[in-house]
Formats: sequence, C-alpha cells, structure tokens
Amino acid sequence: MNDAAWEITHSVYANATPAGAWSYMTNVANWDDPPATFELDGRFAVGSRGTTRMPGQEPWHWRVREVSPMKSYTIEMALDGAAISFEWRFDGLADGGTQLTQQIVLNGENAGAYVAQVQLAFTPNLAAGMNKVAAAMERAEASVSDASGQPTTGELRGRSRA
Repeated sequence: MNDAAWEITHSVYANATPAGAWSYMTNVANWDDPPATFELDGRFAVGSRGTTRMPGQEPWHWRVREVSPMKSYTIEMALDGAAISFEWRFDGLADGGTQLTQQIVLNGENAGAYVAQVQLAFTPNLAAGMNKVAAAMERAEASVSDASGQPTTGELRGRSRA
C-alpha cells in the first residue's frame, strides 16, 4: 500500500552511458542547483549523511537510504512527522544512453502539512532540472577520453546525433 501524501515521477533521456550517469550523479560535487549547495559526509553509500544549504535558511539534513550500484539510489530528508525521498533510477538503453527517472515521494503522518510547499518547489521545476542534469552529464562524459586520446563511446554517440 502506498501511503504517500504526494508524489511525482519524471524521466529524461541522457546521451551518457549508465556507468557515466551513475558516476556523475553519485558525486555530490556535480549537483548544481543554485542557490543550493550540497555536502556529503563520507562516500556515497547507505547511511551516509548529507546537507543542503540555502542562503538565509537553516541547513537541511538528509541521508542516503538505499543504493543499488549502477541502478538506483534513494536519499531521504526527515521532516517533522514526515519524510521526503528522492529516488533516482538509471536504466541503460539499447543505443548506449540512459533513461534517468526521478521519483519524489512525501509521506508520513504529518505529510499533509508539507504538500503545498513541496508541490510548489518541485512540480514546476522537475522536468527542466532533470534536463539540465542530463545535459551536464552528457558534457561530462563527452569530455572524458581514454589514455590514447581516442574519443569515448559517449563522444562518438554525441557526434553521430549532431
């Protein structure tokens, strides 16, 4: 049974390998959502704690709740009597790209108190934010070359689609 007070799911295509997409998204230094900044205490693993900072606000603390390497991860932020979770899934496609899916779920006995705020924060911004992530991920993978200087698979795919 789903006890979610609110949830939203969105998927985008990234012209990046699943390994490249995974590597990009599990490096918190790549999370770019100004004016927010993100920190992770330790490595990206179940139980690791992170912090999101916004100017003029108290820091938001979260933890890595689940990790299925190369496939998905979930981070969760505790609220007063509720929690919001962000699950990212990385599905490899036949062309070598990746379908990125993010599901945001708000639940808990007091979740109703947060629905309007969470909807306002995520509904109008999720698609554009994920497109921005996919584009940055593609740029990051395209900039990587092997030791011989040959283009990576991602660079070749990117050129064939241009």
